[in-house]
Amino acid sequence: MSLDKRYQVLDLCYTFQNMQQNLHPVVLFGNRDVVLVDCGYPGSLKLLQRELSKYRIPPESITKLLLTHQDDDHIGAAAELKEAYPTIQIMASGIEQPYLCGEKKNLRLQQAEQLQKLLPPDQQEFGNQFCQRYRELKPIGIDSVIAHGEHFDWGGGCEIVATPGHTPGHASIRASDNSFFITGDAAVLENGKLAVANPDYCLDIDTAKHSLAQILRRKAILIFASTAVNGR
Repeated sequence: MSLDKRYQVLDLCYTFQNMQQNLHPVVLFGNRDVVLVDCGYPGSLKLLQRELSKYRIPPESITKLLLTHQDDDHIGAAAELKEAYPTIQIMASGIEQPYLCGEKKNLRLQQAEQLQKLLPPDQQEFGNQFCQRYRELKPIGIDSVIAHGEHFDWGGGCEIVATPGHTPGHASIRASDNSFFITGDAAVLENGKLAVANPDYCLDIDTAKHSLAQILRRKAILIFASTAVNGR
């Protein structure tokens, strides 16, 4: 299997308050599965369909959606995808599962509600809008729980790597031959270097730093972070 047939990086472009943000879900091809890793903000279904079709990947061919963690820019379109394509199996870590399915309040919402009390008056509206975004997230049923060290044939062979810190159950995906590492928000590209994503909002910054060190030790050829692709 050639490298370019093992995966495809997507580019979802959003504009908020005249600012552009690009997110990069990844499609992994297996022997029997086509796996989408993360899915962008709520309302991203058409963006995903258009981007998949651009690379001649029929949206209905997606068999699994793997969610790295519970932030809305990674899970937002999950309910829409499941409604449009009911056969998609949704996967996440067991730690993230209760927050995704609505059994427990989303940890990012809990954090935002606490911070809301400390915001100055001119930031209160933004804080309220952020909280409301999370309150409106639809529960996501998890069909299959993934675990650290679990191996799959996707992308020519890969394993699940637990990378907690940003959220407690954050999961990443590493190619068995070390050709790529899908980090979600366990690592982001800043000034050409990999760093902890939004350290002020990490739920456990020390654990996040440990996870980043684990990623750096692997020295993967390509790093697929949620907002950038980095060749090493």
